Order: sequence, then C-alpha cells, then structure tokens
Amino acid sequence: MSLGPIDSGWIRIQRGRIVAMGRRSPPGNVLDLGDMIVLPGLVNAHTHLEFSDQAQPLSGDGGLPEWIERVVRVRRVRADLLAEDSDSTRQHAAHRVADAVGRGLRESAAAGVTAIGEIATTIAPDSLGGGGPRVRVYRESIGLSSAAIEASHAHLVRDLARLAARGIAAGISPHAPYSVAALLGNKLLHTARLRRLPVAMHLAESPHEDALLARGDGPLRTLLENLGVWQSDSPPQLLSAADWITRLSRAARGLVVHGTFLAESGNGEAIARLSYHRDRLAVAICPRTTQLLSGSLPPLARFRDAGIRVAIGTDSRASSPDLSVLAECRVLVDAGLASPEEVLQMATQHAAWAVAMEHQCGSLEVGRPADLAIVRPATFAKDPYESAIDLSTAVVATLRSGRVIAGELPGRLS
Repeated sequence: MSLGPIDSGWIRIQRGRIVAMGRRSPPGNVLDLGDMIVLPGLVNAHTHLEFSDQAQPLSGDGGLPEWIERVVRVRRVRADLLAEDSDSTRQHAAHRVADAVGRGLRESAAAGVTAIGEIATTIAPDSLGGGGPRVRVYRESIGLSSAAIEASHAHLVRDLARLAARGIAAGISPHAPYSVAALLGNKLLHTARLRRLPVAMHLAESPHEDALLARGDGPLRTLLENLGVWQSDSPPQLLSAADWITRLSRAARGLVVHGTFLAESGNGEAIARLSYHRDRLAVAICPRTTQLLSGSLPPLARFRDAGIRVAIGTDSRASSPDLSVLAECRVLVDAGLASPEEVLQMATQHAAWAVAMEHQCGSLEVGRPADLAIVRPATFAKDPYESAIDLSTAVVATLRSGRVIAGELPGRLS
C-alpha cells in the first residue's frame, strides 16, 4: 500500500517482519500463492465485540433512542446474571461476555482483520490477550449524576490497571455527549492526557442529539428518563459535539465515531474544529450501522472536503450482520461515495492511524510486522482494488507478524 499495487510481487518475512519486497524472480525458495492478492491486514477501527453472539442485528426501527433501549435490555440481562448471588451464575455471565468477545475476534481474523479498535464496557482480558488480531481496548465510561461519575471513573482506573497487567493496548472512551456529563468527561480526558492514552467518542449519531444538548428535550431525554438516569431537578451539564471535539483534541490521539450529523451540528462549527485538529483526530464510520439507525450513509464527502482522515469500522453484530470490513467498503463503493482504492486505504492506513497503531499495522513496508490478508478473487478486474473488495472475493488466510491466525496459506514451495 505504500508503493501501490505490485504485479507478480513477492514478500520476504523473517522473525515476523517484512525484510524485503520485490517484483518477479524472488531470491531463494518461495511459497507461490498463485492467483491471489496480498493486502495489508485490515484494521477495524470501531467494534463492540461483546455483541458478537447476536445471531442478527437488533431492529433499527425508531432510530438510535429505541435501538439503545434494545441494547440496554441485552446488557441488563447479563448484568442481572452477574448480580445473582451465586458464584456459578456470575461465572456463567462473565464467560458469556468473554465467549462473545472471543467469537468476535475469530470472526474478525477470518475476515482478514489483524487489528481492532474495541470499545468495551466490560473488560474480558482472558479473551483479548491471545494470538488473534491486535486489539486496542477503549474502556467506555458513562455517567450523568455525581455518584455515577465517581463510580465510573473508579471503574475506569481499575480496568486500565487490568489491561496494563496483561500487556493489552488501552484507550479511554467517554461514551457520547448525551450519556457523559461534562464533569466526567473532563476527568476521563485528564486521565488520558496523564497516561498518554488515545481516546474515542461517539458523536452526532442521531438528529435527536442536538435537541437534548441545546434544549434538554426530545427522544434522547425520554430515553434517559426511562432508564432512570436523568434527574430533572438537577440536570447534568452536557457539552456540544463541537466542544467535545476541542476536548478530544487535547489527547495524544482522538477518534470521533460515526459523526453522521456533524455537518448539521452547530452550523458547521463541529466539522471546522475537527478539520482544524486533523493532525490528532480522525473519524471512524460504520456504513451499515449508519444505514440501520439513520436511513442514510455517512457524510464521507464532507469529511473528505475538510481534509479529515476517515477510517472504517463495523460497529457490532447488534447493528450489523457481520464483522466484515470488506463488506463495509463495498457499501461505500456501490453508493458511489468512494473508489475501491480509497476505501482500502480507509480500512488499512487510515484505520491504523486512527487507533494509534500505525507503526504496527496498516501498510506493507520493509521493517513493519508482517500483518497480511491474503484474498482470492473469483475474477480479476482491471483494477486490483476492485477485485479485492468484490463480494465474491474470499479471504483465504490472515497473518499477524508472519503467523497464520485464520485460514491456511495456499500454494506450494518452489
């Protein structure tokens, strides 16, 4: 990806790293893959793997507020199990979350993914520290009341220590402007700056967000009241998307998730601030999730015109039928929003930068870890990028640091 397509190319890997690349006539013995395309391992910039055990997405009827209620019901079933006064019940609930995360990692690897930006409310270190894709875990925090703010921050500090003990890359995620009071956000971002951790936050997911932030009403307020977290006598201080962007930019690296309605927020001020801070901030879009919850696709043209780096994610199986980054790429190309080459850059180089892993993955370069996705097109188009994202193209093997983590290496030694 750093040099463009190489026809009849070869890659030499030693001790998990790319040490040489070339075209035709490789030196020494070679594993001939035949008619394949070798891509940088794909990077899924935004996931919630805890929902990887969902057989199908939750209904998007009613938009984001009603979808969140369905998500909360799923989480509360697990929370009730965790609260049961029985060791076996608690262990079962914890294993269920860990199993879902493990299942999501395996599905991701099989889809050519070698690195993931994971948002997690429940940390399952045992399932994250294995030999699958690289993972950066953004510990998600929610809190509107004083008591919830203190508890949320305490849980964050505890879980950051758990991740550090396992050597798992960490980040911090204030959930969204409607679920994080300004006080909690300030505490979270202060912690991120002190520890030099990247941050990620859902912004402008719904047109109802502005109604709550500007006037304190609308369907999102109704949702918060129904969940019992909105105190009418002392409502929390909430910040606009533009204000959050400024705060996120003070971290070492920041990721705005979705941003579907940013162009409509604050008369363009949010987009302008995001563009101004594009040296530290990126946007992660999840096309199929955005379609489900808003009936539209992400405003990719606005982000591109503002010079903002855009990455691709799949969100979760609660809002998407699978964890295929290539399927997300296909949606954008079929809609005429981007070229095949652009979407693959968004799913590799841009996504690696977005989750602060650009020195480990996202490109095929000498000296980098050999993170590869090997795909077999059913037919070869004139444009190799088009062949790579064709719906009939199959991922046959995924390698992290030169080691197969999904599928099998095809070909023969010669």
